[in-house]
Amino acid sequence: MKIARPSRSPLFCSIVLALMVPGAALAQQSSADDPRQPSEADIESLDTVVVTGVRGSLARAVELKRDAATVQDSISALELGKFPDDNVADSLSHITGVSISRTAGGEGQSVSVRGLGPEYTLTTFNGRILATDGAGRDFAYDVLPADVISGADVIKGAQSSLTEGAIGGLINLRSASPFDQRGQHGVVRVEGDHNQMSEENGRKFSVVYSNTFANDTFGVLLGVVDGKRKDRTDIAGNDGGWTRNPVPGTDWSGNAWGGNIDPNGNGELDPDEYGLIAPGQFRVGSILEEKKRRAYSAKFEWRPTDNVRIVLDGLQTRLDSPQVGYQQSFYPLFAPGRWSDITVQNGIVTDFTMDNPDPEQRLNPELLNQTEHRVVDTDLYGLNAQWDVNDRLSVSGDVYRSTSKRFSGGQDTYAVLRMNQPNVAHIWLDGGMPNVDAVFDDGRNLVDGLANNAFGASDFDTHYLELRGDDVRDEITGGTLAGKFHVGSGVLDTLHFGVARTDRSKQRDLINNTLNGGADYYSSVNAINVDALGGNVLSHTFSLPNFMQGVHSTFPRTFLAFDVPNYLAQLRAYDGTLRPDGSAYDFANAAPRWNPLESYRVSEKTDAVFVQADMSGERWSADLGVRLVKTKTQSEAWDAQILSITEYGAFNFTAQYADPTVIRQDGDYTFVLPSGNFLWRFTDDLQLRLGAAKTMARPPVDQLAPTNTTESVSWGEFTQIYGGNVDLQPYSARQGDVSLEWYFADRSIANVAVFYKRIENQITTSWEPGQDIGVGPILGLDGTPITTGPTLFNVMRPINGDYATVRGIEAGLQHFWDNGFGLRAQYTRNWSKSFVGDLERPLEGIAPSVYSLGLMYEKGAWSLGATADHTDGFVTAINVLGEGYNEEADPITWLTAHASYAVNDRFSISLEGSNLLDDENTYSINGNPLLAQGYYRYGRSVTLGLSYRF
Repeated sequence: MKIARPSRSPLFCSIVLALMVPGAALAQQSSADDPRQPSEADIESLDTVVVTGVRGSLARAVELKRDAATVQDSISALELGKFPDDNVADSLSHITGVSISRTAGGEGQSVSVRGLGPEYTLTTFNGRILATDGAGRDFAYDVLPADVISGADVIKGAQSSLTEGAIGGLINLRSASPFDQRGQHGVVRVEGDHNQMSEENGRKFSVVYSNTFANDTFGVLLGVVDGKRKDRTDIAGNDGGWTRNPVPGTDWSGNAWGGNIDPNGNGELDPDEYGLIAPGQFRVGSILEEKKRRAYSAKFEWRPTDNVRIVLDGLQTRLDSPQVGYQQSFYPLFAPGRWSDITVQNGIVTDFTMDNPDPEQRLNPELLNQTEHRVVDTDLYGLNAQWDVNDRLSVSGDVYRSTSKRFSGGQDTYAVLRMNQPNVAHIWLDGGMPNVDAVFDDGRNLVDGLANNAFGASDFDTHYLELRGDDVRDEITGGTLAGKFHVGSGVLDTLHFGVARTDRSKQRDLINNTLNGGADYYSSVNAINVDALGGNVLSHTFSLPNFMQGVHSTFPRTFLAFDVPNYLAQLRAYDGTLRPDGSAYDFANAAPRWNPLESYRVSEKTDAVFVQADMSGERWSADLGVRLVKTKTQSEAWDAQILSITEYGAFNFTAQYADPTVIRQDGDYTFVLPSGNFLWRFTDDLQLRLGAAKTMARPPVDQLAPTNTTESVSWGEFTQIYGGNVDLQPYSARQGDVSLEWYFADRSIANVAVFYKRIENQITTSWEPGQDIGVGPILGLDGTPITTGPTLFNVMRPINGDYATVRGIEAGLQHFWDNGFGLRAQYTRNWSKSFVGDLERPLEGIAPSVYSLGLMYEKGAWSLGATADHTDGFVTAINVLGEGYNEEADPITWLTAHASYAVNDRFSISLEGSNLLDDENTYSINGNPLLAQGYYRYGRSVTLGLSYRF
């Protein structure tokens, strides 16, 4: 998980700064959909607060926070159709205790709350669960343009009337209502952006129109967004490619493919070689993406009387973001006789030479091209009705349908060409990316030769060509019937009650060419020289501007143009040519096919019933309730026994499978989720919140299906990975919150909160090395065994662990002076740990601390601001090289700034800057700079915007 801090839109930087303090209270559903809460328009009308700008946003946040029933933060649009950032995740990252993970281009994609990862978070839109195109439940925010959102609430506490499924936080996105501003309103915006690293430009156009008719009994709101941008992410790392020797007496049996690392060459594992670490693989390159978004939104609202409200709304988005990754890969992993001149420092091989003349033993640099076809269609349609039956009883109903579709099966590629020229290579580590230099027998140098166009098609052979991709369809149908009865007796004010039904169905079909060995069809003895294919598969060399700027390691910084579609066309035209093994080449033998072993069908049906009592006294208010949830799950997947494994060469194996058989599993669980909240007002400006609840979060959908893969057999790593099983139990947590809030001035607040969660059934990974799964000896090309006894596999599977604990503190300060200046600061600190058996482990994906500082100015026509958000380093994966060897993300600071000027009441101009420090996401093992694990650089970006209101 790559967690970092987001960017923000200029105007927003300020607004968000204000609206972000913990506890800003908005209901889970928009006020237009929930009669229990006053609307933002009502609050603004009562307080005569201007709707637009930072001050208006601050006022809304403070008033809503003061009246909240539980711990919650909110952000709101600056004006109609203008959310603070281009990406909702980027906006949410300004909120206390919220951090995000980034996708290509540095854009926010997933959200974590109070350090707990996306799997602990539930995202809804107007109180309705959003379908997702990923394997799990966490919502990918990059599919949703921010322009269709008017606000978002991060609910950190719990109430029985709110949708279950979140332990970290419930994030409810809200759309605007035409009754927020009665009459006719509209905004047209045009934006252009530029990334200084990639030197690429983008643009976006949006328009929002709102109007009310028939004496303000009917309203309509329509929105359209169309955007296009190009971005680039420079990447490097080991991708888990470090090799570590076994450590006798422990559970770590080593992960070397070519044999244990043996510096003294005696063929034995000596005590000073126990646990020795060395490079196994690493790569460097860049991902280029062209991201296109289009969204349509509409809301029709009818209020025939003061007692009836009917809302029909819909949202439809398309994200079209194809990616092309140009990378150069190196596989120097140890094998007997492959290394010489070995240097070891503190248990790490830091320097060695590769000069073995055997073509399979020397370094064979590779060109890797990856393409990803990601087109995601997401929609949500709903109907909501509310009726105030009389002065004491109100009822409401809501039905909706949400779908997400992505069809990329067989359209993604992982294409590798392998250098075939004799060379002597030198690999060394010095605290940055691994260094590589190679001199070929004809005098050419790898780094300089690529830069000077000294290599061509004849220097490369075909090697590995995976054609892959999956088709995903997620469908959610939901409905709620709720009531509110005003009691008004003693301390009991109101009784809330209701029932809900959610039906979710998710299916994934993986289509690739690995199960049938098609990805290896072009390797080893049957490799084809690229020059023989013709067609300019490799056409020219090129360099990317500012590539890996600031990284001083030695590696090629020039790429050979590698046209994957043209490559596939030339391979198809090669049909019928005899191969070295005497068989006729047939492109169809390497074509992608449906892979049943990693495909699944999962359906869930959930019924819930809740009751909640609201109470109050002279200086206090409270709610107490319970939610009963029952879920039935059905899952379907396929299994196939490995019949044999054939070795075609070093690190080149193919498994033969029996026909797949269907596995069907049923599961169910019931949860009783009590919750209570209490608010005590010491004065009108000082109040204390207390909250306690039992919460739950369901396992990711793919972990409910009994899928499994042995794909790693193809490169010689014999590991069976199980995707999940239907008996995995949801996470559950007992949690408590205490929050003290001081509203010491208008639009200002100082607050501190402490929280505690004990998480049961937390899902972790079991590692079972050396298992006999019923596979016989490895066979040679002639079909005779070349090993004896069964082939042992490592087995990985998700399991419910024992428990985890999370405790932390949040602090926030926000103030806006009358002279226009403002300040916002926040700090969140977590202490967490998990247990499996008697073994204590860090809880993955939790940043121990997140803090930020924002300065702003808004007066007259000007709005200025800058914010620095910092996320401390944290563990992203445990035991990657055995117990205690964890992958860790390094700290990152994300700096944004904005300036906007209102030329007049209708026309304004803005300028925004993102990632102004040009910081990167970097990863290592245990924080050791010699063991670099990953590098992602996005570059600085600036956006110029023009808007016209009518």
